[in-house]
Amino acid sequence: MALTLAQAGAEILTYPSAFTVTTGAAHWEVLLRARAVETQSYVVAAAQTGQHHPCRSSFGHSMVVDPWGSIVAQCQEGPGLCFAEIDLPYLHRLRQEMPVFAHRRPGFYSRAAAEWGFGLP
Repeated sequence: MALTLAQAGAEILTYPSAFTVTTGAAHWEVLLRARAVETQSYVVAAAQTGQHHPCRSSFGHSMVVDPWGSIVAQCQEGPGLCFAEIDLPYLHRLRQEMPVFAHRRPGFYSRAAAEWGFGLP
């Protein structure tokens, strides 16, 4: 979905979430940075934080990631706000200098899946 949106021209992708502390600590940052890099987009990710049930705590750590994968703003533990400048000329320059979408071949994926014997949705 993220690649489709970016290829259609999206420059900012938003990700609301409620990762648990365990999965958030292991995956939250790396997933957001990967989405920013692979889509060459800004990622703005709001994350639920705190104890919501005796057996569930949310990780928090809302953040903004630039198209290069650098974290440009991040909240820490607990409720908070973070702010970041969205530099669209930087994004446009990056997409022009590294035109990754020009090299994608989505038609190849379904042909390869059929040839290798596994299906795609």
